[in-house]
Amino acid sequence: MWSREEFHHFIAPAAVGMIHLPALPGSPAWAGDIEAVEHFALADAQALSSGGMTAVMIENYHDVPFYPTSAPAETIAAMTRLIMAVRNTFPDLKVGVNVLRNDVAAAIAIATATKSHFVRVNVHVGATVTDQGPIVGSAWQTLRKRKELGVDRGANYIGIMADVRVKHARPMVERPLTEEALDLRLRGLADAIIVTGAATGADADPAEVLQVRQVLADCPLLVGSGVSAATIGAFLPTADGCIIGSSLKGESDGTAQAQVSADLTRKFMKAFAAAKAAEG
Repeated sequence: MWSREEFHHFIAPAAVGMIHLPALPGSPAWAGDIEAVEHFALADAQALSSGGMTAVMIENYHDVPFYPTSAPAETIAAMTRLIMAVRNTFPDLKVGVNVLRNDVAAAIAIATATKSHFVRVNVHVGATVTDQGPIVGSAWQTLRKRKELGVDRGANYIGIMADVRVKHARPMVERPLTEEALDLRLRGLADAIIVTGAATGADADPAEVLQVRQVLADCPLLVGSGVSAATIGAFLPTADGCIIGSSLKGESDGTAQAQVSADLTRKFMKAFAAAKAAEG
C-alpha cells in the first residue's frame, strides 16, 4: 500500500483531473462515432496537462444507466482503445481507470493492458445501495486479480483508490465513518481513500475528511467531489489532494457536452499551490 510520502512522490502535485468520456458503444446515448470520442478524450487530456496536472482519471461517465458490476465487452474494448490513445499521446501523465459502476476487474485489466497506473473502486468493501441497486464490495477478488496479473509490485504496480461512502449511494447498514475507513485500508488494503459529497459535483464535508485522517495518519486521502479553486483550501492539509472534474469544465453550447478548460485548470492549480504553500 502507498504511504503518504510515496503518494506525493507518485503524483505531484496531488491533483487528479477527470476525463468524463462521452457515451460509448452499447450505451443508450452512444452517437456512433468512436473517433469523435477519442478526439474528445485527447482534448480533455491536453487541457489538463497544459493546465499543470500530472495525473488524470478516465471513466465511462456518460454510459448511464450503468451496469452495477460487470460492464459489457464493448465498453471494455472502447475504454482500452481510448485510454491507450491518451497513454500514447501523453506518456508523462499518470493515468487512472474507473469502469462504472463497479467493474474493478475490468479496470485492472485495462490498466494492465495500457500500462496505466491506478484504478478507482466505488464500492471496495461492505455493501451499498446505489441507483443501480445493491452493490457488494469484492476486495478479496480485486486484490487477487491484481496479484494474478503481476501488477501488485514493482514498476508495474497499479494502485487502488477506493471510495468511502461513495456518492450516489448509501451504506446498507451505516456504521461510524471511521470504522468504514479503517476497513477499507486495513482489511481491503486500499492504497488511497476517497471522500466525496452526495453526488457528482456536490461538496464533500471537511469534517468527514478530518475524521478519516484522525484514524489513518499515513493513508493517502483524496477529496473526490465538489472541489474548486475557491474551496480547495478548506481541505488541505488534512487531505493529500483531490480528484476534480466538474469545476474545470467550460460552458457547453447545448449541442455537445462541456470540455475541460485549460484556463480553469491553470486557475485551480494556482489555488492548489497557494493552499499547499499556506500549510507552512
